[in-house]
Amino acid sequence: MTKNVEIMLMDDVKYLGKAGEVVKVAAGYARNFLLPQGLAAPVTEAARRRLAKLEAERQKARAERKAAAEALAAKLVGLSITVNARTKDDSDELYGSVNTKDLIAAVEANRGVKIERSQLNLPDQLKKVGTYNAKIDLGEGVTVPFDVVIVAE
Repeated sequence: MTKNVEIMLMDDVKYLGKAGEVVKVAAGYARNFLLPQGLAAPVTEAARRRLAKLEAERQKARAERKAAAEALAAKLVGLSITVNARTKDDSDELYGSVNTKDLIAAVEANRGVKIERSQLNLPDQLKKVGTYNAKIDLGEGVTVPFDVVIVAE
């Protein structure tokens, strides 16, 4: 027979709940994992105040990240990248493909903005001559669409 205790989550916990929720968990789980990790606190008024302060700090940090992402997006608006690639004989197929490293280098050369590989969202592998629509996800819900134009050398 396990004893359940009520705790308030101070942070999002996968499979358990979001920050601010009051949940019932096994006493051992609370005592041995959630409380020492700072993921939860006993349900008290002090914990509610601490949670409100943490949430205010998170909101401020989120707003700063969004502002930075929007400033970066302003530099990337209207981006179009043209890549010259070798094709097989008279067909539209490329030798190999245009990969994310090529596109990241082209964005940096074109706009002077360094992006991460994880931010680049390609529709498919780019293995043929043509125009492709891609996106750069800057986080906090800010995405910038751009065109990738592959032409034969």
